[in-house]
Amino acid sequence: MKMSMKKIATTAAVTLGAAMLLAAPAVSQVSSVEQLLQQVRADSSKTAAENAKREAEFRARKNEQQQKLSAARSELAALERKAKSVQATFDINERKVSALEGQLDSAQGEFREVFGLARSKAGEFKATLDSSLITSQFPNRTKVLGRVSEAKALPSSDDLNAIWKSMLAEIKYQRQVATYTANVNNLNDGAETQVTRIGPFSIFTTQGANFLEYAFADEEGINPLTTLPKQPGGAVSKAANAVVKAAGGSLVSAPIDPTRGSLLKSFERVPDIRERVAQGGKIGYIIVALAFGGVILGLLRIISLFMTSQAVKAQKKRAQPSKGNPLGRVMMAYEESKSKDEEILELKLDEAILRESPKLEFGLNFLKLGAGIAPLLGLLGTVTGMIKTFQAMMIYGTGDPQLMAGGISEALVTTMLGLIAAIPLLILHSFCASLARGVQGTLEEQSAGIVARHVESRRG
Repeated sequence: MKMSMKKIATTAAVTLGAAMLLAAPAVSQVSSVEQLLQQVRADSSKTAAENAKREAEFRARKNEQQQKLSAARSELAALERKAKSVQATFDINERKVSALEGQLDSAQGEFREVFGLARSKAGEFKATLDSSLITSQFPNRTKVLGRVSEAKALPSSDDLNAIWKSMLAEIKYQRQVATYTANVNNLNDGAETQVTRIGPFSIFTTQGANFLEYAFADEEGINPLTTLPKQPGGAVSKAANAVVKAAGGSLVSAPIDPTRGSLLKSFERVPDIRERVAQGGKIGYIIVALAFGGVILGLLRIISLFMTSQAVKAQKKRAQPSKGNPLGRVMMAYEESKSKDEEILELKLDEAILRESPKLEFGLNFLKLGAGIAPLLGLLGTVTGMIKTFQAMMIYGTGDPQLMAGGISEALVTTMLGLIAAIPLLILHSFCASLARGVQGTLEEQSAGIVARHVESRRG
């Protein structure tokens, strides 16, 4: 039994030694089991010392953390005591304020309602002036009204007089057309710009007549002027330019927005020509391309047929034929066939006229086709737009009209574009066909005259 235990111990020691050799490649080689056991004992002592050192460090840190916790608890207790003291002081002051407010109410007596009404009217009129365009010229004029509206004590006589004086000043400024400098946030990097104000109704820059939008002034009294995202243009901008260029004492028409900016700002939602065409979708672009190509072709054909008509008229006055015009080419065909009999000559002239007809009628069929297709494309866009509208109604219901506005816009815009394209194409086709028929009639008339003169000369 003792031998077996000794063998087991020896085997365990050898195994442990082998494991330590595998874990630490720097371990020196041993020549016997005794040296191996000594080395294991030395390593165990070293490990135990390191563990003891670590435990000591942990205990030291624990004591340090305990000290910090005690200090934090002491600080918390001190703050709680201070909070109780501050709360007690606050309660005392609150009772004092309540007592003083009672004294103030009793001191005001019958004047309390009067001054309450004055404070309320001052606040209401301050809000009116804050939203007025005139405040952009006088940014600090509402400070007195703000002080009166927020005051708890009895206002002075000067403060009360400031209310009706501000009202009279507003009435005075509302009938003026004034030009002054102000900061426009999104123009010239916020630098001072000269602007023109027409009462409380509209304001625009003196240079360029760009209409401005006025918002509520901030606490520092800075003029919150910004240019409108989209200028109205047209007669409104022309009237603004007329006001800017008008001499002193002259009478001109001025743009006035009775809604004080809301109506001019609504121009942002009015689409221009490009946006209107874009509402028609792909079909709208096809109609525009068809109309543009047809108009260019029609104008070119009108110019060409007009020049041909003038050349034919000039050829009628000359006996010498020219290749540069249809009548000259018909006359040259007569010169080539005048030795033949009447029937052959007439056929040759008809052939010459037929050769000229395609040149005269070139492009007319495209104009006619474009004038017929454009309304059909508009009708197609109307159908697709209404389909989109009904799909939106089916999915989202009829509660929000904006969801259906896209389909309705496409339906109406394509119809409008189709009619706009068809009208000029029909007019151009009519002019081109009239000029072509005039030239063809002249050729047939001159051809008949040539044949008649030829027969008369033969039978002479």
